[in-house]
Amino acid sequence: MLIGPYQGIDLGTLALMVVLFVVAESISTHVLVDVKEAGISPSSAVALAAVVLVGPVGAAVVGFSCALALRRQALVKRAFNGAQYAIAGYATGHVYLLLGGTVGVPTQSDFPGIVLPYVAAVLTYTVLNSALIAILMWCLGAPRRAPGRRPQRWRPLVALEISSIGYQMLGLAIAAVWGAVGVVATLLILLPLFIARWTFGQQTAEARAHEATLATLCQAVETKDYYTRGHCMRVAEGSAMIAAELGMSAERVQKIRYAGMLHDIGKLGVPTKVIQKTGKLTDDEYAAIKLHPTRGYEIVREISFLDEALAGIRHHHERLDGRGYPMGLVGMEIPESARIISVADVFDCLTSTRSYRKAWSVEEAIVELRRCAGTQFDPRMVEALVRAVSREGWQTPDITEPPGGRYGSTEKADSTSATGTPVPAPAKKDGGAATVAESTSAGAVTGGQDR
Repeated sequence: MLIGPYQGIDLGTLALMVVLFVVAESISTHVLVDVKEAGISPSSAVALAAVVLVGPVGAAVVGFSCALALRRQALVKRAFNGAQYAIAGYATGHVYLLLGGTVGVPTQSDFPGIVLPYVAAVLTYTVLNSALIAILMWCLGAPRRAPGRRPQRWRPLVALEISSIGYQMLGLAIAAVWGAVGVVATLLILLPLFIARWTFGQQTAEARAHEATLATLCQAVETKDYYTRGHCMRVAEGSAMIAAELGMSAERVQKIRYAGMLHDIGKLGVPTKVIQKTGKLTDDEYAAIKLHPTRGYEIVREISFLDEALAGIRHHHERLDGRGYPMGLVGMEIPESARIISVADVFDCLTSTRSYRKAWSVEEAIVELRRCAGTQFDPRMVEALVRAVSREGWQTPDITEPPGGRYGSTEKADSTSATGTPVPAPAKKDGGAATVAESTSAGAVTGGQDR
């Protein structure tokens, strides 16, 4: 039998709290673009108000009513959510009582003594819910992500959980005015939150529309070459991995991810026969390739939400030694976003099969990036990618060889970089020399020889 205490529970208040909790839980809003399951709702404020008004048992009942939320959910998920909130509410209620909190409508004499127990209850509620979700995700295998699958980004989820504490603190305000106006107290306090919830929903929908638009542009670029399918999205994910590894904010990570998605958008203005050519580029063809960063910038520069991404698109072929294009920037003159995308772009190019060469292994590509760090790439970006890939893995495309199993002739293009520097062919794992068709270099890739 459930342990009490049962005293202090007003059945009318309990019934109203259940109704309010179900309504609030039914209108939760998704606020993370890339995590559809993550949302925020005003129900946490009602749950914490229940701790004060109807005690641990009442809070458990209110929490379990989550199973009645008016939205499409599997029965198992409803049962888990109800049990989760019931456990959290019951435990939170006992923490509140243990620290001196009282059950019922707070009076003026209860303040400020009630504040400390309530704050402890809020923290307990947050920690317990987070722990139960973490246990569920562990059981479902979320932390044991398969190599190559898009990694779970924990920082936005943590930030979301912390922000929900603001909702929970309003529970004390609901309880404090409950005695004077009853259920109207919840409406008065939560109405602004409902409006904020609607605003969050609009912003999230807009962000997802942006994402879908950029993905469509990526597909338009990739239709020009069978071998670049998924390249833009992989560069976007690699860029985001580097940015996150460097500790950038979620907003900056997203902007850099956008830049990775659109970094080759300028190739829409490059003739398809140049992009698909299997042999060495002529001077005119190479000049056309070198124009794509500037053309890409011109195509998307009026899209205001790209912001920092614009610089990444325009300068992702610059080199630290000043031998890149289109402007020949040197060192830290190159925008940070461009230095990130440059590393992710070349890494995916090296580990992808093209019409004129086979893919390198991840290990060989890392060796090449490190070899070119300091002259071509920012060493900090290279090492950030290495750490992220070693921890999260990397998904290489499933194209293993061109149609017919033959590669184009690229002896000259692969044996020298765009700047004329000789490029050694990578050694094979068995110790033999790699064939010319398999060779390339980071210099050739960023120099434009690798389309």
